[in-house]
Amino acid sequence: MLEKNYRPDEIEQKHYEAWETSGVFSCGQRPDAQPYTIVIPPPNVTGSLHMGHALNNTLQDILVRYKRMKGFDVLWQPGTDHAGIATQMVVERQLAEQGETRHDYGREKFIEKVWKWKAESGGTITKQLRRLGASCDWSRERFTMDEGLSAAVQKVFVELFKAGLVYRDKRLVNWDPKLHTAISDLEVEQREVTGNMWYFKYPLEDRDGEYITVGTTRPETMLGDVAVAVHPDDERYRDLVGKNCILPLVGRKLIIIADDYADPEKGSGAVKMTPAHDFNDFEVGKRNNLKLINIFDASAVLNDNVPEDFRGLDRFDARAKVLAEMARLDLLDKIEENPMTVPYGDRSGVVIEPWLMDQWFVDAQRLAGPAITAVEQGETKFVPKNWENTYYEWMRNIQPWCVSRQIWWGHQIPAWFGPDGDIFVELDEAAAQTAARQRYGHDVELKRDPDVLDTWFSSALWPFSTLGWPEQTPEVKRYYQTDVLITGFDIIFFWVARMMMAGIHFMDEVPFHTVYIHALVRDENGQKMSKSKGNVIDPLELIESYGADALRFTLTAFAAQGRDVKLSTQRVEGYRNFCTKLWNAARFCQINGCHPVDGFDPASVQLTLNKWIVGKVTEAERAMSGAIDTYRFNEAASSIYQFTWNTFCDWYVEFAKPMLLGDDATARAETRATAAWVLDQILLLMHPVTPFITEELWNELSETRENPLIISAWPELSDGLINNDANEEMDWVVRLISHVRTIRSEMNVPPAAKIPLMLKDAGENAQRCLRTHGDLLKRVARLSKLEVLSGAVPPGAIQDVIDEATLILPIAEAIDLGEEKSRLDKEIGKQNGEIERFEKKLGNQKFVANAPDAVVATERQKLADARQTKEKLEEARARLAGLG
Repeated sequence: MLEKNYRPDEIEQKHYEAWETSGVFSCGQRPDAQPYTIVIPPPNVTGSLHMGHALNNTLQDILVRYKRMKGFDVLWQPGTDHAGIATQMVVERQLAEQGETRHDYGREKFIEKVWKWKAESGGTITKQLRRLGASCDWSRERFTMDEGLSAAVQKVFVELFKAGLVYRDKRLVNWDPKLHTAISDLEVEQREVTGNMWYFKYPLEDRDGEYITVGTTRPETMLGDVAVAVHPDDERYRDLVGKNCILPLVGRKLIIIADDYADPEKGSGAVKMTPAHDFNDFEVGKRNNLKLINIFDASAVLNDNVPEDFRGLDRFDARAKVLAEMARLDLLDKIEENPMTVPYGDRSGVVIEPWLMDQWFVDAQRLAGPAITAVEQGETKFVPKNWENTYYEWMRNIQPWCVSRQIWWGHQIPAWFGPDGDIFVELDEAAAQTAARQRYGHDVELKRDPDVLDTWFSSALWPFSTLGWPEQTPEVKRYYQTDVLITGFDIIFFWVARMMMAGIHFMDEVPFHTVYIHALVRDENGQKMSKSKGNVIDPLELIESYGADALRFTLTAFAAQGRDVKLSTQRVEGYRNFCTKLWNAARFCQINGCHPVDGFDPASVQLTLNKWIVGKVTEAERAMSGAIDTYRFNEAASSIYQFTWNTFCDWYVEFAKPMLLGDDATARAETRATAAWVLDQILLLMHPVTPFITEELWNELSETRENPLIISAWPELSDGLINNDANEEMDWVVRLISHVRTIRSEMNVPPAAKIPLMLKDAGENAQRCLRTHGDLLKRVARLSKLEVLSGAVPPGAIQDVIDEATLILPIAEAIDLGEEKSRLDKEIGKQNGEIERFEKKLGNQKFVANAPDAVVATERQKLADARQTKEKLEEARARLAGLG
């Protein structure tokens, strides 16, 4: 017998361990079935489960469990990312606590320490994914630094190099002066600040007392200026193009060039050019063959390319000194407040510098072409479709991809330098030595490039490297291409696009046919979660409090395409109550002898009520599977919620009580068997979303199951199970009771009071329903009598319409009319006050302009809700007025 209360903490771990131990997560158990493959976006090995992970993996798990039940050979490929910079920082912080640095150990010993940390602490997130219920094939778990994936990375780099798609070049990179490495655009956090725009006067050569004024937000970089750019159509400077000005503090001549980059409407219209320390200036420099002068070392300290007084200064100390000197020379024209974005390293927290250095690049533009075409031709589709535009925008404007990082933890680049700087890129050092011997005619000492590859480089290979490529394994043949990728919009550029490029280039096929882009999980007010705001919701805390199923259902219910998820603990608590509702319904069925019957045929039921519920199950299955197949996860959750809570628990169970408790043995037996069958179908349909409670009930409601629920077959129900006559009859009964309940609630009729119901102008179906279900209607709607009215409507009655009939409820004697009118007037007044408050707030242009969009949207919704509530209250007040 089921316990009185559902306790998720007691059953979730039990079932997960049973599933994993039994091997039901493993692929390959149905060799004749159609394969279905999803690769997990590999979380960082340093990571802990956050709400984005919870949403992403819940949606993946729904698809995986659904397809498994549909008979597919399912592979959900798990694994973790080595997260180069993040992981190295974790270990370096541990060393710092002991007063040590990685340099005290050297590269090899330090990497051993990182591997040790990974073995001891790197499994946190995979344990947490298990707690969520993720049914990955853990027997195939991969790590981007394991031996097989490392071999794939080496092969890809070497092949791209030999095809001319990887090259070494001196370019600007995002340089982190604290971590001493280049970082990707994704690792740069753009912070909005209010800074200054300083205007400097640069003296014109041979024109005493004349200047050209330039604006800058980074005064220290002027020491690396090589030119000044003006727009070719700017009349103010047309006569200066080709002339020189003099760089103050340095004395260097700067040529004045014409370039479209200069904006005549911005600042003075003249722009100082520092190609070695600004990405835009670098492009202008390439177009105009400008010199590159690097003024910083790796720590953003000024080097020997600046005047002696500035050498050895930190960049911000140098800024202060430059400003002081320019003011002293009366060359600081003015200072303006300037709203701007400043790039920070998301891990180091320091300002990033564009820095010129030798790096390895992938020719992303050549690889992007086929990846663009694949989406244009529908080989890969984005859901929602609008994200294709984001993909195209980036791919069509793609820049060379800097793939080298100046850290130790990662895939060391397979490149060796000869004594004259020649580069040998091979799979291993022996092959590099052979190539060098052919080049020089004798053995030479080679030095390996110390840099490692960007973490995204190995991640780009994830859909096929995890299957064993470059070996031609059976898994590569069977499970590539994968089916769907579920990920967030923020890494379309950095991961999705690169997997597309790598998959097409190395596998001759796109890596997945569908990319589902889920939205952000925000707080209940629509605000982005952040530690600084104090609004972060920990998914593990919610699981501990309400169970994994409640969290999973909440996330699914709000996962509408293109709409952010607004999460609150109250919503999770609400879906915990839904789980409790299901548990109580199952317990009621069990207590009343509703046990699964072997061989039960739902098409054989005779009672109208049972025909109706069998048809409703069929409709729910159609809605559920149709929604999952088209990635409308919120609609899937809504359909099973409405059926389970409303149709089954609220209506069917209530309607069935007389038959379950009555003396008609035939009706009782059929209703017990039908209720048990319907409950089984609910467990099957709900399992992808709420796996734990459904598995528990599946086990507890019958001792003769052939399989656990997780590998039981998805319902296959024929259209013939939908009985239109039964639907018409029982749906009418439900609507009539709903009408009565609504009126009772609006008119504040006491719950215990029984009132009469009359139907005027009732058609044949309505009269038949009254005759057949009269006792049921009186019991459930709490009616004193039920009759068809042919004469005049009695006084003190509320009227409503249901189909062709008029519904008449004499309620005047059941309520105090004066008291109810007073109550409604008071409620209407309260809503008027709310409406006035929200209108005043939204009429404040300053509030609308400065408040976050999500906050404004929430206030507008509150206004709409208040207006709707007022409208309903006024309708009820008008009805009361008609009673006298």
